[in-house]
Amino acid sequence: MDKNVYQGTDKSAIIIEQFAQAGYQINPNALSILLDNEEQYNPYYISQILSSLDDSVLVVDPEHIYLQKKPDDKIKSGECLDIPQKDPDFEDEWIGELDVILDITDQSACIGEYTDFLDYFKNRFYTLSDLLRNRGVSFRPIESIKKRKSGLVEEYDQISVIGMVSDLRTSKNGHRLIEIEDITGTFPVMVLKKERNLFDKAMKVMLDEVIGVTGTLSNDGNMLFVNNIMQPDIPLKANNELGQRNRKGKAVLISDMHVGSNTFLKNEWLNFIEWIKKTSDINYLIIAGDIVDGIGIYPDQEKELLINDVYEQYKAAAQYLNQVPEHIKIVLSPGNHDAVRQAEPQPAFPDRIKSFFNKDIIFVGNPAVISIEGVRVLIYHGRSIDDLIATIPGMKYKDPTRPMIEMLKCRHLSPIYGSRVSIAPEKQDHLVIETPPDILHCGHVHTVGCATYRGVTIVNSGTWQSQTEFQRRMNLDPDPAKAVVVDLSNLNTTIISFDQLS
Repeated sequence: MDKNVYQGTDKSAIIIEQFAQAGYQINPNALSILLDNEEQYNPYYISQILSSLDDSVLVVDPEHIYLQKKPDDKIKSGECLDIPQKDPDFEDEWIGELDVILDITDQSACIGEYTDFLDYFKNRFYTLSDLLRNRGVSFRPIESIKKRKSGLVEEYDQISVIGMVSDLRTSKNGHRLIEIEDITGTFPVMVLKKERNLFDKAMKVMLDEVIGVTGTLSNDGNMLFVNNIMQPDIPLKANNELGQRNRKGKAVLISDMHVGSNTFLKNEWLNFIEWIKKTSDINYLIIAGDIVDGIGIYPDQEKELLINDVYEQYKAAAQYLNQVPEHIKIVLSPGNHDAVRQAEPQPAFPDRIKSFFNKDIIFVGNPAVISIEGVRVLIYHGRSIDDLIATIPGMKYKDPTRPMIEMLKCRHLSPIYGSRVSIAPEKQDHLVIETPPDILHCGHVHTVGCATYRGVTIVNSGTWQSQTEFQRRMNLDPDPAKAVVVDLSNLNTTIISFDQLS
């Protein structure tokens, strides 16, 4: 908007109103700075100031005001425009080599004290809040809503807030009640059941998820009636983003070998090895966890073990993987059956286990981000899929890509805290998806699925284990002995079955 819209108006009143609508008061000295610098009372610049404010800010002081040059001025003066910069390590993704971009291994520092949990949730909230603010909505702190009676918020104003979901319930009249909280307080919001599409979306909202909501206050100011729910979500990837580098070759994605179980499909695995030896354009093999079956993972597991020592299981797994041709780079990530800590994020395998495998195998934690030929691959074993299927209506194990899409919408690999997935309270939440991947690769649920969401290729790569007695009791029907091949030039996927090959 051009600053000429202010001609013939009370400029100070307009500025005060703009800050008030966003839930802030402005210090007179800060107001004077804006009025004294003619270019700065343009609403565009005020919006920039508002987007930079921390949620704890209630009064905008002079130190919150920064003076910006117009984009045209920057071009004329030869300065660079403010454009998003890549992570310093991100540049390595374009060198055409396999590179580890993000990995928790050797970086864990949490002890499990109260302050660790506080830091963890603050980091999760602030990181996801920043992603929501990138959508261009002016969100205000929850505490500012409670100032309606002071005149800062009109009764029927559209109000937008960001909060972490702390409670979910359905009212006696069938409406969906969601309690959200930020650093300044908590507030209840309601989605009316008559708003069918919005209500269905509200039923998918999960505990501990960070969302943005827009709506109007109730007459008493104690409830927000929601007309829009926003998730951080990933941006839609432009078609021309693929192929911008000379990507070549193919990657094979598998998971859940479960070596050591008497249901490990040895013959099918050998079929896979024979196939990969004959296929000349395979450059990478990426395995998303559960390399072995482990010990004591589920009730009566010992009755279904062929190998009863976990280190012997890894020795056997190494013998199987060492048969892969040397020109194929292998990446191994752990899962919940593996001999690493159960709390996520999980570090890579310890040195004793690594020593069983060929030295050129690359070991990463869970989750991890790697780059292959410039393709960003997010590897996550996928244990949180259990929680998502149990929580979100309509989710089923037969289609593992649907809960994986919900991960991308939430921008978090395990949105629900404290359910089946144990999460270590690191100072940084390593399960947040800050940079959208080109490929999201999971396993865990023993079913195969491929899909595309907003330009991201989604792969759940199944298992090399037939149905166990425990799975039979749980009515889980695996889809074993399959591998997913990804063409790195266009990210097209092909599922190949090895249970019918001789």
